[in-house]
Amino acid sequence: MPAETMKAIQQHAFGGPEVLVYEDAPLPELKPGEVRVRVHAVGLNPPDFHLREGYKALPPEWRPQVDFPMILGTDVSGVVEAVADDVKTFAVGDEVYSMARFPTGMMGGARAYAEYVSVPASELALKPARVDHVQAAGAPMSLLTAWQFLVERGHDEPNPLQPTLHHPVPLAGKTVLVNGAAGGVGHFAVQIAKWKGARVIAVGSGKQQALLRDLGADEVIDYKTTAAETVVRDVDLVIDAVGGPAAARFLPVIKRGGALFLVFPLGFAATEEAQRRGVTVSTTQVRSSGAQLAEIARLLDDGTIRVVIGSQFPLAEAGKAHERAAQGGSQGKIVLKVA
Repeated sequence: MPAETMKAIQQHAFGGPEVLVYEDAPLPELKPGEVRVRVHAVGLNPPDFHLREGYKALPPEWRPQVDFPMILGTDVSGVVEAVADDVKTFAVGDEVYSMARFPTGMMGGARAYAEYVSVPASELALKPARVDHVQAAGAPMSLLTAWQFLVERGHDEPNPLQPTLHHPVPLAGKTVLVNGAAGGVGHFAVQIAKWKGARVIAVGSGKQQALLRDLGADEVIDYKTTAAETVVRDVDLVIDAVGGPAAARFLPVIKRGGALFLVFPLGFAATEEAQRRGVTVSTTQVRSSGAQLAEIARLLDDGTIRVVIGSQFPLAEAGKAHERAAQGGSQGKIVLKVA
């Protein structure tokens, strides 16, 4: 049985990476339906960065009201240390991974930047046996995002910015352009689209070309030298893992009847143009799913999908990891090593 305290990364105010403090924190309680995990690695994701600074990009009325001290993070891989009496699906000693409490705990309720975390059993899956904890921690949010956009939504909750439900589209025999293809979501989207039988055009930097081709891209466009929208036409689907207002530039490259999927839809204002062009614009909000992680684990185990780790830092250096993320240009995932 662990001590009543643990080491964690806490913050006592919103701000830059400097607000992340490595210190003692209470051990998480184990409630009915939950599993307590001894964390071995934590994956970083954009919601971590946005929450750390107080979601400044959102309208004031949407910004979080949180209780400090707060612990960031959702994506973990580790070993089951304890299970609630009503949990029969996991046992002490199981190696597991999860995207914990998202989006229900997106305002600090998941508390993954720590030595221990409590996770609802329904959001947990056995870790792929052939993948280490660092790679497993890099998968959940980014891979579930790509999966729920491209393969199976897995829930019936619309994104708050879109009143209608998102629907994946058939990919076999289609041409798919992935923008931000070497990033967290993007590098998984490339692999899933290729696995589903699409011809994949990846937009990344020149230094990422070898990686993107290794992941399955049929064509790579260096965004630093070439604007993809000037050289590509008749694409069936664009999945923009960068998103935002600039995503409108991809509308002319998409066939009538095609689709533009926005991972980050905030600021997109070209809905009328999309309608004129006969292009469906859609988004969804990723949600925790142990069942989907269990399905995905088989693909990670057999090498169909692999996790690219761009860099890793010890838990105590979470601030440095956030600084690295802010620099941009990272390929794959940034992970904190805990144990």
